Formats: sequence, C-alpha cells, structure tokens
Amino acid sequence: MERIKVNYFQRRPRKGFSFSVEYIFEDIRKRLADRINAQVYICKCYNDGYYTKLVNIAEAAFRQGKDVNHITGEVHFLDLLMRRKRVVLTVLDCGMMPRKTGLAKKIVKWLYLSAPVKKAAVVTAISEVTKQEIITYTGCRPEKIKVIPVAIDPLYTPFPKPFNKAKPVILHIGTGANKNLLRLIEALKGISCHLTIVGKLNEEYLEALRSHGTDYSNEYNISNERLLEKYQECDILAFVSTFEGFGMPIVEANAVERVVVTSSISSMPEVAAEAACLVDPYQVESIKAGILKVIEDDNYRESLLEKGRKNKTRFDPDEIASQYYHLYHTVKNI
Repeated sequence: MERIKVNYFQRRPRKGFSFSVEYIFEDIRKRLADRINAQVYICKCYNDGYYTKLVNIAEAAFRQGKDVNHITGEVHFLDLLMRRKRVVLTVLDCGMMPRKTGLAKKIVKWLYLSAPVKKAAVVTAISEVTKQEIITYTGCRPEKIKVIPVAIDPLYTPFPKPFNKAKPVILHIGTGANKNLLRLIEALKGISCHLTIVGKLNEEYLEALRSHGTDYSNEYNISNERLLEKYQECDILAFVSTFEGFGMPIVEANAVERVVVTSSISSMPEVAAEAACLVDPYQVESIKAGILKVIEDDNYRESLLEKGRKNKTRFDPDEIASQYYHLYHTVKNI
C-alpha cells in the first residue's frame, strides 16, 4: 500500500482549553501509521487578529508539502497561499456565521469559508448538516465536499448500571450558549433528579440553579478519563443543544449504554438516528416531556439503549481512518 506524506495544520491551543479536533486527528494518525508519513504543524500565533492570521498563513505556505496538506479545523484560512490541488480542508461547523453581522460577517465569511473552500482540492464535513451549510454560504459544488463523521473514542465501552428511576443522574456537557443549559434547568424543575454539569458556570447559570432549587454538581477542565466516569455515573445524557456541528456526546453515551435525550434540529437527529429521544430544544415543555418519558417508560428506554448499541457501529474509528486514507490517496494523485 502506498505511503503518503501528510502535513497536518492545527490551531495553537490555549492553556486550560481542550480541543477535541486535535485529539480526533491524533487518533487517525495512529491508525494510519503504516500508511502515511505524518508531520504536524501547530500555528505559531493565536488567531487573535489579522496580523497573527497573516503570520500563520505565511508560515503554513512555507511548511506545505508536495503530497497532501490537511487543515484540520477552525484555521481554514491557512490554505490561502497553498497549492490548490494539495489541500484537504476540514470544516467542523459554520457556527461563526450567525454570530456576526454587517461588514464583520462578510469578512469572516470570506476568510473562513468562501476563500478557503475555493482554494481546497477537497473539503470534508463532519455531518450532512455542516455540508449543507458550507454549500449555502459558499455556493460550493456538493461533489467537492465529502462527509466523514467523527470516530468514537475506543475509551467508551459498555458499562452496565441499573437505571435509577427514583432519582436519575442527568449528565449535561458544555456551557456555551448553544448548549441550552438554562432551558434544561427550567425543564427539570419538579423532576426528582441530580444534574451533573460539565463546563464552567457563570453567574446566570448559578442563579438559575439556585432559583429552581436544582440538585446539581459541577466540574470543568476535566480529563477524557474523568469525562468517561461521568458517563458511567449517569443514567441519562441530556444533550439539548440549539446547534451542533456534530454532537459526539450522543455517540459516547450510546457506547457506554446510557439513554439519550437530544434535540430534533441541526446535526443531532443525523448523529442519533433512532437511538435517542428527540425534543424541541426551544420548548421547555418538550424537554421536560422527553426526560419524563425515558424515566417512566421502561420499554421505551430499553429500546433506545438497544438502538444505541447499533448506532455506535457507524462511527468505527478504523473505518473512518480508512476513509481519510483513501481521500489522501485521491488528492495526492490529482
């Protein structure tokens, strides 16, 4: 099998923050170790302004290789001075667009989407939802974009546990605005449960927890191993985001064999398939009804767990690594 030289370009990580995309491609490189020669380049500067972006763009152009250059997320603009035919660009989501308005939105669209997507030989998206967003924002030809989902970490394996129907532990991951924690807190009012929150809480969240009398615990900046323990300890994963580029916690909960309540919008139905209770994340009563249904209906809950066992097989890490290898082979031989 042909060995391919792949240069990976990644953002500069900030202290105290964990970026899942770096971990994803570290695992892919390990699985392809017998098929690729990998070199990883970390951006010299944080992307805090246009000057630092220019420095990173110039450095990436200098470091580009002759076979394949893979930009793995968030720093899409690194390909602007690269050779068009040798670039694979991964777009995790287009969440930066709704947050901008006016001239700032036009600049961000050109810098992060329009120009980088046009310059790349192939674009990968982690979900069909992200693919459609890229097409909407850039007018890119659909055939140029290949959907390759995120692989499940082998760390996540079945961990049987009796369901605590009297007072289930409900796990919530993330405290960004899209994670919809305030509506979840409101939805849990009157339900006997313990809410475990992974993510730093601001004063607004703390006030909501106090005012609703929520029984909760909180941790943040935790290791992958500690996060796994949180899945093992919980009875339900509540992942009712208003937007996700993918939604890996759904698959992680499937793999540990925990029942999932998630949103009926964005990428979440695509990732969950039939292995979750789908709710309207904008309606508190819908979230409450979904939580109560998985607590009270034993047969329904068991059917979701069984479907979760099947769903996780779609995200096999060796299969996903092989998809990237075949993509690299195609790009090298363009």
